[in-house]
Amino acid sequence: MKITTVGLDLAKNVFQHSSGGKEVLLGISKRGDKYLRSLLIHGARSVVLHAKNKEDGLSRWINRIQERRGTNKAAVALANKLARMGWVLLHSGTEYRRT
Repeated sequence: MKITTVGLDLAKNVFQHSSGGKEVLLGISKRGDKYLRSLLIHGARSVVLHAKNKEDGLSRWINRIQERRGTNKAAVALANKLARMGWVLLHSGTEYRRT
């Protein structure tokens, strides 16, 4: 995979449905690069497993989703969030700032 196609593959993996001014962000679609999608999911699973004992904002968000929806859906939600963040960083040309 070339670096120039990463943004396109991320855009294919992130799925949304918007209508009437209301934006609905959905999960990761099965279009796009399977390998990139599997890397996002595997990385997210690792973060979800290690988020239990942490108190930062992302870990609290993960733990809330994990309690409501389960571990697998929390991992997919995090992978979706990471894909969106990666897409924005690639297209805006900015660096990631941890807040």
